[in-house]
Amino acid sequence: MTLPDAQTVTHVKHWTNQLFSFRCTRPESLKFRSGEFVMLGLMEQLDSKTTKQKPLLRAYSIASPAWDDELEFYSIKVQDGPLTSRLQHIQPQDQIILRPKPVGTLVHDALLPEKRIWFFATGTGIAPFASLLRDPQTFQDYDEVILTHTCRKVNELQYGQHLIEDIKSNKLLHELLGMNFHKQLKYYPTTTRDTSRKVGRITDLLRSGEVFYDLSTSKITPDSDRAMICGNLAFNLELKEILEEFGLEEGANSHPRHYVVEKAFLD
Repeated sequence: MTLPDAQTVTHVKHWTNQLFSFRCTRPESLKFRSGEFVMLGLMEQLDSKTTKQKPLLRAYSIASPAWDDELEFYSIKVQDGPLTSRLQHIQPQDQIILRPKPVGTLVHDALLPEKRIWFFATGTGIAPFASLLRDPQTFQDYDEVILTHTCRKVNELQYGQHLIEDIKSNKLLHELLGMNFHKQLKYYPTTTRDTSRKVGRITDLLRSGEVFYDLSTSKITPDSDRAMICGNLAFNLELKEILEEFGLEEGANSHPRHYVVEKAFLD
């Protein structure tokens, strides 16, 4: 059995009691498109009677852009989860493992070109969009880029808020993306449990048209819009239904169309 590559953790940030992100070294062999995911994890002992170990891996979207020298990931903490119960305790200089074979549907190649793109995320589903929002191609291909991020609580929005702030202030990104790229970007965070500036499920806000009013923008049509979806199963299915009511068709790497959904994992 070929073991996954070992990589060194370089940074860990705990956003809430349930959410954390980390960065690690990037294998020289790893080439990926922004929006893709890899299998990563830790080695675990087979049983108490042996010292032999096996890899414990799960699918994680790469949150860093394809040009970054390191890899970034964003994760929930599941206290009794086989992997995250241990992964949440990693520290800089610790080792993780990953298979450098990226795949995924949330890539530009799976969409036909148009004027505007929507990134629809719940929870840790924002991770692939953290990659795409720092990729020059996103702002070259689209005149308008809209990120919606729906969470239960206000503090669960912290990663996304920090991401947007960094994108708008990071000098390196301005050099890569152009001085005025931030004018193309709109951010629409909502909560479903806590009181915040915008309360509501993005699916309800799309159906009512409230999101278009709030953003001072036109409704979604196949002639002007493309979309990517990443969240829990119920969210993915409802968003698919809504987008198809707007006339959009689902695409894939082999058949680019109007929208795509990440089906590899659920937050």
